Amino acid sequence: MAGSMAGITAVICTYPLDMVRARLAFQVKGEHTYRGIIHAFKTIYTKEGGFTGFYRGLMPAIVGMAPYAGLSFFTFGTLKNIGLTHAPSLLGRPSLDNPDVLVLKTHVNLLCGGIAGAIAQTVSYPLDVTRRRMQLGTVLPDSEKCLTMVQTLKYVYQNHGIRRGLYRGLSLNYIRCIPSQAVAFTTYELMKQFLHLN
Repeated sequence: MAGSMAGITAVICTYPLDMVRARLAFQVKGEHTYRGIIHAFKTIYTKEGGFTGFYRGLMPAIVGMAPYAGLSFFTFGTLKNIGLTHAPSLLGRPSLDNPDVLVLKTHVNLLCGGIAGAIAQTVSYPLDVTRRRMQLGTVLPDSEKCLTMVQTLKYVYQNHGIRRGLYRGLSLNYIRCIPSQAVAFTTYELMKQFLHLN
C-alpha cells in the first residue's frame, strides 16, 4: 500500500511532463506540431481544454501505478526476506550502520530489484500502453475511439490482440525498466544505511 501510494503521488505530480514528453517523442520528422517543451505546454493548454488537457490518460496511469509500485516493493521485500532467511551467509552481510542487522550484498540487491521491476512491469504494462495511447490523443487518427481507459483497452485488444497490442513493446521496456528498478532499490537500501535507518 505504501509503495502504491508513493507511486500514485509521483505520477499525479509529474504527469504533465510525461504528457509533453510523449507528444514530443511521437512527432515525425517534417511534421512538427510542437517546436519545443514550452510550445507543447502552451499548445496543449490552449487547444485541449486548459489544465485538464495535461491529464488525459491519467486514470490508466494511476490504475497501472498502483500494482506497478505495490508489486515492485512487495516483490523486492519478499525476495530480500527469503534470501536473508534461507541463505544469510551467502546473500547477506552486516549493515554499515548496524552490524547486528543483515542486508543483502550489492549484487544480490541489484538482482532482486531487477526481478521486482520485471514482474511489476509485466503485470501493469497493458495500462501503460493505454496511458500512452490516450496521451497521444488528438495526434492519432483513431483518437475518438480511445477517450476513456475502458474504451482504449477494448480498442487495442480488439484491433491488435494481446501480444501485438496490449503487450507491444514490452521487451524494449524491460531494457529500460529492469536496470532502472535494480539501481533504484540498491540505492534505496544503501541510503537506509547511510542515514542510519537500520
